[in-house]
Amino acid sequence: MQIEATSLRELMPEAWRAAGPFGLELWHAAAAPLLVVISALAAVLLSKALLALGARVTARTAAKWDDALAPRMTAPVRLALSAALVWLGSPLLGLPAAFEGGVVLASRVALGLALFWALFRAVTLAASQVSGSAWARERPGAKALVSLGAGVARAALIAAALVTVFGALGYPVASLVAGLGLGGLAVALAAQKTVENLFGAFALAVDQPFREGDFVKVDDFVGTVERIGMRSTRFRTLDRTLIALPNAKLADSRIESFAARDRIRLACTLGLTYGTSASQLRQVLEGVERILRAHPKIWPDAVVVRFKELAAYSLDVEVMAWFQTSDFGEFQGIRQEVLLGFMDVVERAGASFAFPTRTVHVRA
Repeated sequence: MQIEATSLRELMPEAWRAAGPFGLELWHAAAAPLLVVISALAAVLLSKALLALGARVTARTAAKWDDALAPRMTAPVRLALSAALVWLGSPLLGLPAAFEGGVVLASRVALGLALFWALFRAVTLAASQVSGSAWARERPGAKALVSLGAGVARAALIAAALVTVFGALGYPVASLVAGLGLGGLAVALAAQKTVENLFGAFALAVDQPFREGDFVKVDDFVGTVERIGMRSTRFRTLDRTLIALPNAKLADSRIESFAARDRIRLACTLGLTYGTSASQLRQVLEGVERILRAHPKIWPDAVVVRFKELAAYSLDVEVMAWFQTSDFGEFQGIRQEVLLGFMDVVERAGASFAFPTRTVHVRA
C-alpha cells in the first residue's frame, strides 16, 4: 500500500504540524534531513551490492582495467544513488512547491556532478593504465603525451560540469557558452604565451626529442630532463641547479640527446716529439690501432689511427674510434684504459710525447 504525503502528515502529532521556519511545518523540518540521512545509508548498502556484483562480472574478464575501475566508482555511485533516492522520496513529504522544486533541483545537480565525477576518475584511471601498458613502455615518450592529454580531458570535464550546473540552476546556457567563448578569446589573447607553451608541450610529446631522465644538451647547457610540464620543462644541470625552459622556446631550440646514441666516440690527438724517427712513428701507429681493435667494446667498422700533420712543435697522430656503449660512466673507464695503453705503446717504441717548446738560436 502506497503511503501518501497527506497520510504521513496525519500520522504526525498535532504539535509537530505547527508552523516552523521558512513556512514549513515542524515535522517537515525534521523529516527532510532524515530523508537525506536515510537515502545516504541506503545508497551505501545499494552501492556495496552493485559494486560486489560488478566485481564478480569483471573478475571473469581477462582485462585488468575493469578490476581497477569498480573501486574508483564507489564515491560517485553513492552520490548518484543518494540523489536519486532523495528525488524519489521527496514527494512523500508533501513539501511546499518552492521547497519541492529546490529538492528536485539539488538532486539533479548532484546526479550531474556524480556523472562528471565518475568520468573524471575514469579518465585518470585510463591515463594510468595506458602509461603502465606495454605499448607505453615500448614508447617512453608517450607517457608525457598521455599525461598532457589526460590533463586537457580533465579540464574539459570540469568546464562541462560547470556549464551543466549553471544550466540546471536556470542560467541561459547558450548565453553562458557565448560568454565563455568571448571570455576564452580574451583569455587566449592575454595568455598567448601560455597557449604557445601548451602547444609546445604537445609538440615535444609527439616528436619525442627526449624523455624524462634523459641526459641532453640544450643550447648552451647540459643536464638531465627532470620533468616535462604543460608550461615548461625542467632540467637538472651538472651543478645540481634547476633550469626551467618554456615549452614554446624549447620546441624551437637545438636539442642534442645523449641518451639516444648507441655508440660513444673517442677522439684525441697524440703529439710526439720531433726527435721521433719514421720507424718509431710506424710502431706507434700500429700499436695504437692494435690496442683499439683488441678492445671487446670497439666498433670495428671505423677505427682511425693516422699520422695527421707536422705541427708547430709535434708530430700529430689523429685517433678516432667508437665504442659500443651508451653509458658514459662505462665509456670513461674504457677511455682511461686505452689512453694508458697508448702511453705504453709510445714508451715501448722509444718515443715521447711533445709539449709546447720554442728553440731560440743566439748568434755571437
